[in-house]
Amino acid sequence: MTNEKLIKLAASVVKSKRIGDFTSGDVGCALLSEKGKIYTGVCIDTMSSMGFCAEHNAIGSMITAGEYGIKKIVAVWKDKKKGVFVLHPCGRCREFIRQIDKSNMETEVILGKNRTAKLKELLPYEDDFSKV
Repeated sequence: MTNEKLIKLAASVVKSKRIGDFTSGDVGCALLSEKGKIYTGVCIDTMSSMGFCAEHNAIGSMITAGEYGIKKIVAVWKDKKKGVFVLHPCGRCREFIRQIDKSNMETEVILGKNRTAKLKELLPYEDDFSKV
């Protein structure tokens, strides 16, 4: 699975809807599981901060199917002119990916068409606790 194809799949699920001051569905995520299956999801923003990121939605679908390992993941946003922009995962998403399965530290996070990083490079201090 190429980065470009995964980016296009993430963009294909973006269906933005404005609800008052909040927007849902304006960020899409696609991930390739360790077993070679594709899972997608969108973000949901709500007034009371009960929403979640597109990565959480896609990962929830993967877990529902009984999988936990992520080979590649990408999130994208589309502007009003349908331009597609790759988004780096927020800190909450990075930690969420790590906590789903320790092997996900090797997940390839797509940062652009020709740019990736392993999750461990974006979240380098795994279990690095110091006694005071």
